[in-house]
Amino acid sequence: MGDWRHARLTARVYDFGVERERLGRIGGRLLWGADLGRFYRKVGGLRTLVDGGLVLDVPCGGGIALRGLPKDGSYRYVALDLSPVMLRRARANARRHRLRTIGFAQANVIALPHREGCFDLCLSYFGLHCFPDPPAALAEMARVLRPGGRLEGTAVVRGGGLRQDVAISLFQRSGTFGTVGTAVELASWLAAAGLDEISVDRDGAVAFFSARRARMRAGRG
Repeated sequence: MGDWRHARLTARVYDFGVERERLGRIGGRLLWGADLGRFYRKVGGLRTLVDGGLVLDVPCGGGIALRGLPKDGSYRYVALDLSPVMLRRARANARRHRLRTIGFAQANVIALPHREGCFDLCLSYFGLHCFPDPPAALAEMARVLRPGGRLEGTAVVRGGGLRQDVAISLFQRSGTFGTVGTAVELASWLAAAGLDEISVDRDGAVAFFSARRARMRAGRG
């Protein structure tokens, strides 16, 4: 996952920008040609999505999604990341928001330490493009979703423009980004993971995606 596992400066710079909505929206427009207001609205709406469910946030980063969670409720939430730096920041965010139903785990996304079909919702915000093998990561996310469970996320993708594609290449050379596909490739990865009801909507170089794990089909009689 690039240099995120131990890179304190990278983590702090990223968190500083994304946690401040006004700065994040400016950065999203300048760097990726995208309106990140949609991302912040999605985070703000999590309180209705998580209600009563078991939720996995991978990679959780510094815990940006925690700002959208209700302080009390029947949901359970697992924030998972490979980076101990990010997990420390996410824990601090949980304390700041006084959230009590959050668990934390350090693990690799391509080997999630959870049984098959246990989560109702999986969130993956701005992490997929950092993975060396996004299809394998999505397959693992799909595996731990229950049939009918939902995946929601955002990712940087190629094809948003020459300037954005150059920026992606520079981040790859620095070790910050891993494999970055196009929006069309992202949709194919989601389908290959066994997901359906797939939606991939690209805004500039940012893709907003959602899908569900295919429900079990009745056997033929």
